[in-house]
Amino acid sequence: MTAATTTPSIALPALANDRFLRACLRLPTDYTPVWLMRQAGRYLPEYRATRDKAGSFMGLATNKEAACEVTLQPLDRYDLDAAILFSDILTVPDAMGLGLSFAAGEGPKFASPVRDEAAVDKLAVPDMDKLRYVFDAVSTIRQALSDDKGVGRVPLIGFSGSPWTLACYMVEGGGSDDYRLVKTLMYQRPDLMHRILAVNADAVALYLNTQIEAGAQAVMVFDSWGGVLADGAFQQFSLAYTKRVLAQLKKEHNGYRIPHIVFTKGGGIWIDEIADSGCDVVGLDWTMNLGKARAMVGDRVALQGNLDPNVLFADPEQIQAEVIKTLDSFGVPGPQSGHVFNLGHGISQFTPPENVSVLVDTVHAYSRKQRG
Repeated sequence: MTAATTTPSIALPALANDRFLRACLRLPTDYTPVWLMRQAGRYLPEYRATRDKAGSFMGLATNKEAACEVTLQPLDRYDLDAAILFSDILTVPDAMGLGLSFAAGEGPKFASPVRDEAAVDKLAVPDMDKLRYVFDAVSTIRQALSDDKGVGRVPLIGFSGSPWTLACYMVEGGGSDDYRLVKTLMYQRPDLMHRILAVNADAVALYLNTQIEAGAQAVMVFDSWGGVLADGAFQQFSLAYTKRVLAQLKKEHNGYRIPHIVFTKGGGIWIDEIADSGCDVVGLDWTMNLGKARAMVGDRVALQGNLDPNVLFADPEQIQAEVIKTLDSFGVPGPQSGHVFNLGHGISQFTPPENVSVLVDTVHAYSRKQRG
């Protein structure tokens, strides 16, 4: 693709490689673009070295130079088609004053969980200055991705947790195996849950828009815990508030179109409704058949996904076969369809780095061959 590619209705920024944006917007590409959720992470020895130097996960995330360094590490190692901001989905509730911490060997914890009316009453959309470190990282990464003429290497993706997923962490006080506390509040005091979700949705929208203003060229909403909800509850407590976010998001910035991606882990049964939420791309986990998903959404949205991350522990030949199976399942993109190859969830920290090369190279080579 050439820099500053335009169509009659969609203008794209100056990029040496704009395939990711084109696929998101269902424009033609000469191969299927690929990036990986958690592509900057613990499976890379260079990431672990940088994190050790930073002293902690939040030490890394709050230092714009360090965050930029780890964002670029996978791009220097693999021929990926997009960069994603290195940050955490819980920065927004942290800025609300809930006291986020990461203990060694454990997941995130909040010092002040939200479990009663008094705690809910204190919630408000945070001052974005408290998240300045995120926006500074976005601007630093964009600058590092650009050459001296301002042409970017690949697009930069910004992201946030969904209102529901953030609420889960906020109520549970961290991760959960049974979601008992958040579901108890949801069923017992739906009024309080709706108040939490409304604040979260407006905070997420402002947070993502500020990332866009800082330089993010696409944004993604991670509804990591959406799939734990019953049918009916998902629409009421998750999808409705993801829609509230999407309705407020900038569709363009500086004249360029900004794609919006929604990923709901376990959300395959609701793909039709998610496709109608106002997003440009629906991300799928590995439990959904990509070909069936494409048939269901038609030309409404592009699709992203959806290789099982554990495929990356297999031998190279098996990885190649599974990648090809995924690409064959989607088929050749038509004039109004788009596919961004990705895993069905974040890459495991135990993944052999050399196996990622096999995945990326196979996606590019086979999808070129598919297009003849």
